[in-house]
Amino acid sequence: MAKSREIKKRMKAVGNIKRITRTMQMIATSKFSRAQQAATASKPYTQALLDLVGQLSRMEGADHPLLSGVSGAESKPELTLIISSDRGLCGPYNGSILRTALRHLRANEKASSGAIEVIGKKGLGVLKFNSIGVDRHHAQFGDKPKLEEVQKLAAEYTERYASGEFSAIRVIYMKYISAGRQKPEILQLLPFKAPTTEGAEGGAEASTRSLQFEFSPDEASLLEAIVPTAVRTVLFQAFNDAIVSERVARMIAMKSATDNAGKMGKDLSRRYNRARQAQITTELTEIISGAAAL
Repeated sequence: MAKSREIKKRMKAVGNIKRITRTMQMIATSKFSRAQQAATASKPYTQALLDLVGQLSRMEGADHPLLSGVSGAESKPELTLIISSDRGLCGPYNGSILRTALRHLRANEKASSGAIEVIGKKGLGVLKFNSIGVDRHHAQFGDKPKLEEVQKLAAEYTERYASGEFSAIRVIYMKYISAGRQKPEILQLLPFKAPTTEGAEGGAEASTRSLQFEFSPDEASLLEAIVPTAVRTVLFQAFNDAIVSERVARMIAMKSATDNAGKMGKDLSRRYNRARQAQITTELTEIISGAAAL
């Protein structure tokens, strides 16, 4: 009797856990849809801006300190920004980012000796556990980073880099590729490098890039206005990718937990039925044996 009662309690506990994880899965799915729309809607603008910066930077005589680097800052340390989450229950999301960050810090002396800034409580806890000093913890962003806050941080980084305080500024975050694929990325924010478009070699893309353009005003003036905007845009895109990657990771983790709880509930139900059947059989045997003895 004690065994069947214990199994019954476990069945009830598993059922409660399943209801909680299903609710969390539904909430994560709703938040993922909104975050995905925000992340994908900003990508065409970001890509167009990067293409323009790349085209301008290849022009003869076009130069900008945020692209080529500040003279005399090559020996200075680097600044590393790690974007993690404030909450857990999102599968391997934080683990993948922090493993990438730890490998980068251990392999790069300038990064390990430079400034390390963290977004998210999970990243802060892991770095402290590994005895890695954190110069600054950004707690103002939360689950929904605002464009104004990100632009303020990007402007601060741009000013500190332009003053020669750092030789490079990198951002380690989870890049969102699709709902089924995300990967940790080490983004070089400064000196700014416009990524090359896939398939640029050959075809129509190559012929487009071989065309000559005339710019008004001149290339240097355009770079002066566009490069800081591109830095802010790329950093905001990294924040959006990190948020949507966290949402999809939590959605998948909660779905897996719900499925596992359902399987465990079925297994416990079978075990309870067997225990109950064994108990009934024992009671019947005792009754028949007592009647035969009389």
